[in-house]
Amino acid sequence: MSRLLLILCLLAALPLSVSARVAGPPEVGSQARSARDLPTIRSSGELRVLVNQSRNSSGSVKGQSIGVEYHRLRAFEQYLNRNARDGRSLRLKIIPKAKDQLLGALQRGEGDLVAPGELLNVRTGHDVSASTAIRREVPLVLVSKQGNRHYRSLEQLAGRSLSLPAGSAVGEALRVINQQLADRKLPPIVVEWVDPSLAVEDVLEMVQAGIFERTAVELPIAERWAKVMPKLRVDKHLILARDGDMKWFVRPDAPMLRASIDRFFSSYQSPADQDVAFQRVYRRLYKVHSPLGRTERQRLERVRPVLQQHAEQQGFDWLMLAALAFKESTLNPSARGASGATGLMQITPAAARSVGVSNIQNLDGNVQASSKYLAMIRRNFFNSPQLNERERMAFVLAGYNLGPQRVQSLRAEARRRGLNPNQWFFQVERVAMEQMGMGVVSYVNAVNKYYLAYDRERYLLEPQRQRLTAN
Repeated sequence: MSRLLLILCLLAALPLSVSARVAGPPEVGSQARSARDLPTIRSSGELRVLVNQSRNSSGSVKGQSIGVEYHRLRAFEQYLNRNARDGRSLRLKIIPKAKDQLLGALQRGEGDLVAPGELLNVRTGHDVSASTAIRREVPLVLVSKQGNRHYRSLEQLAGRSLSLPAGSAVGEALRVINQQLADRKLPPIVVEWVDPSLAVEDVLEMVQAGIFERTAVELPIAERWAKVMPKLRVDKHLILARDGDMKWFVRPDAPMLRASIDRFFSSYQSPADQDVAFQRVYRRLYKVHSPLGRTERQRLERVRPVLQQHAEQQGFDWLMLAALAFKESTLNPSARGASGATGLMQITPAAARSVGVSNIQNLDGNVQASSKYLAMIRRNFFNSPQLNERERMAFVLAGYNLGPQRVQSLRAEARRRGLNPNQWFFQVERVAMEQMGMGVVSYVNAVNKYYLAYDRERYLLEPQRQRLTAN
């Protein structure tokens, strides 16, 4: 029985299938295209770069680069143009993908170059060519919240869990560590593969908030985000692995492109001020905090019946309404905001009147107006069957914050750029970041994180479900 339990725990640590972890509607596979080496790329005038969609790797806010790969890629673009024999300039086309889809997209010819900005595991079946190392022997370290328990060794993590984003290199490292723990008859470290709407920086933010207990990331990433998330604790002495190198990737039949990349990296040095814009942007941003503290739980319990009633009437998950209420008012029915916004859901009188509700001063009317207004946005603007339910709700939330017409214009611009207009997370939100800044992006992300925090403890938050299970 103990051996069976160990096998089940090890299986739980394996990543989910790719299809289960795609953040938006999965893209239709295409036939592999012929390779484009440097001469073909130059003649086309465009270098197609597949980037990790994480904001850490490739984010840009109002023209300010906050993604670690953007500086290297722009420098590489300038390098290629300086060395062009025909004088024709080459431009980059940035193609964001989920981290674990990058190498497959490269093999299919959807891009010429992969620049992940993180460690990227090359598994069997990925026939790709890696560049010279950008950074060698990158440590994977434990990260938790300041004040949490200190661990002196990895053995003390036996039986505990790590929250990891899809594609994390830590998954491979844990296979080795868990085998060592099994040899010593210790339980494995279990992986909680988080929702695909969360990238590495989102997981770190939720660790800082105390929603997740701990994670593990590349040391450079941990140190970078610790500058803007001061409650993070980076345990540099707890190294899960340090044998991975950060690299770029091309197809094996693009040797000239690969050679150009290696020559570029032989002399490239990262600018000393490359994180100035990153720190300036993110220090101003609202950071989530746990909605599951004792006081927060008591507030939620007081408003739970009315949230459940109106969520059921309008076809919403009541915990999504709770997450929105926590973001808007920290579950305070007496809250007052700007532009006449009021109550638990911070809805305005004009929005309430548009759905036939006149009294938003009491709790029931406030939640009724908000849920009907959300339902109206969903019905009139985001009812397409091409949207999966998670993305549909993200668009509805963006519309609640920004106005649905403006969100539709962002989708149209995303489509024009070749991004997925049916995926808010990491796709349409990129247009919002570039055009308007982080306001609506932070808003949707915060509500999503509060929802995921509630959903993890749904069993404890729904007493009627507990009674049904007991019966």
